[in-house]
Order: sequence, then structure tokens, then C-alpha cells
Amino acid sequence: MTKTSIEESQTDAPARRGNGEFVRGVSGFRAVLGEDPDFPAEPNRYHLFVAFNCPWCHRVTLARSVLGLQDSVTMDVAFPSRTGEDDPIAPNRWEFNPARIASLTGTTLPECTAETATGQNFRLAKQIYDAEGSDEASVPILYDKKTNRIVANESAEIIRMLDAQAQALGSTVADDLRPNLYPLGDRHVQLRQDIDALNAQIYVGINNGAYKAGFSSDQKIYATAFTAYFDTLSALETRLAADNRPFLTGDAFTEADLRLFPTLYRHDPVYYVRMKLNGARILDYPHLWRWLCRVYTLPGVANSNSLVHCRQGYFGRSWNNVVPLGPFYPMPYPGAYSHPELGS
Repeated sequence: MTKTSIEESQTDAPARRGNGEFVRGVSGFRAVLGEDPDFPAEPNRYHLFVAFNCPWCHRVTLARSVLGLQDSVTMDVAFPSRTGEDDPIAPNRWEFNPARIASLTGTTLPECTAETATGQNFRLAKQIYDAEGSDEASVPILYDKKTNRIVANESAEIIRMLDAQAQALGSTVADDLRPNLYPLGDRHVQLRQDIDALNAQIYVGINNGAYKAGFSSDQKIYATAFTAYFDTLSALETRLAADNRPFLTGDAFTEADLRLFPTLYRHDPVYYVRMKLNGARILDYPHLWRWLCRVYTLPGVANSNSLVHCRQGYFGRSWNNVVPLGPFYPMPYPGAYSHPELGS
């Protein structure tokens, strides 16, 4: 598998974090499903551990949905807020607890599940890593139910694997209808180069850029990330507007679109406030807004995530833990994503 993850430099990471910069870590499990002999591509063997509020997990749930793998790759969903300081095992950890009450709704969240893949009924994602002697604690996790081992925990690599092995994993979407997220072969060399360039631009400016802005405690670092974020949005708007193309690379939905969608899906209802990215809404970029609505209507996309989880997860662990109820103008989200005409 060609290298697909774009990783942030870890040089002087502790010092940079101490100076107020958000520095994303590097995932440790990097086996390649279908290429590693320990992990052949088979239906009903693999499992995903995710949290819907996490945009890196959203990449993976989105790929699972659009590739038609919902029936053959099982999935557990964590509660969107991490554990508290009084947790008997560890605070600030992803928890599989379907009985937990969301402060936003006053009820349980129907998408949340217990842990069902390891046979151990673990409550925390951290315990899945502990069983392999790892001190990691992140999601997503691609897990092998046959050997009870973690395959991979780097989202960019997981989506590339699911795409490459969709048929062997048991996709329910016909080959001629299933998106080809990263087309192989000599005739697609230029397309892959375009996807790679877009992936790098989107990761630095948008995906990781949102976190650089929102989780920075230094004004200058925040300002740099804020500027880069909106400069990248403007560049993508110009790209779509140049020939009114439906997707970032042309007529087909590819990995570049998939990797942009989770951040833009969250921007207006969550990141505009929580990540301090209040320079503009996606609604203010007409071509990007229509692109966002177009992707949202693709089969499987709307059901691949939940803005209730996003709101609960981001605001439920910030400030005073009160979750904003808006926006409701021009209409509530995610319903707005079914109305491309709302874009100015």
C-alpha cells in the first residue's frame, strides 16, 4: 500500500505543546489489511472502534458506508464525551457505555454501543490497547476478531485499506456503482497525484488546521492556523468554481472529498464557535456549500455520523460543559445539508 498518512513532525513536541501548540501524535499500529499475511481480507472478520464526534473516525465510518461494508465490517461506537476525573480506571478516555446520559439531550444516545469485538467486554478503548501492551488510547481502531489483535489505528491508512479490499471484505455495492476512492493503474497516475496533493493541502490547512486553531493556547499560533484554514477554504472554493466541477478532482467522488467532508460537516454547527473559526461559514462559500450538500446526499453519507455526538463531544468537555443549541438560521443542521440553494 502506498503511503497515505500525512504525519506532523514530532520534533520538540513536548516543548511545542508547552508553548501552547497542538501537536498531533503518531499512530503505532500500521499493519496493512490484505497485504500482511496475518490479516487477510475476509468478510465478517474485522471490526471498527470509533467515536462519531471524532473527525478522524468520521473518515473511517464514511468509507465503511460509501463502500457498502456496513454488513461485513462490524462497529462499536463510543460515547462522545470522555471519562471524567472520577473514572475508576482513567480519566479523559473513550468509553463504550450505551447507558451514559448526554447532557445535550438528557437521554442516552441510541448510536452508542458496548464493546462487542474482543470477548472481554472492555469499557474503555484504552483497555483494548492495554491487552496488546500498548500505552495508546485513541480511536479509530481496526480490529481483527479472529486473532484478537489491532490491525491499524491510523485513519488515513484504514480508509485506503477498506477501499482497496472492499470487494474481498464483502461490499454490498456492485463494483460498477461503488466509489473508487484511490484508483490504481497507469491511466490514473495523474488522478492519484491530484488526490495526494489535495490530501496534503486539506490535512495541513483544514483537518489538522482546525485543531491547531481550536486547541491552541497561544494567540500567534492560533492566528497562523486561523489564516491558513480560511486561505485553504478559499483555494478549494476557487478550484470548484473554475469549471463548476462536482467534486474536488472532477466528476468522481474520491479520497480527497472523503477526507475534506468530516471537517466541513462540523464547521458551521460546531467549529465556528468551538474551534474559534468564526471567519466565515461554509454557507458563505457557494461552491463549497453545494459540494458539501452534494456529498451529504451520496448513499450512506448521512447515516455515517451524528451532529448530536459532535456537539456533545466538543462542547461537553470545554468551558462549563454547556452545549450550544444553535445554529437554527437559516435552518437547523444537518437538515441544512439537504438544501444546496441556501449557499449565498
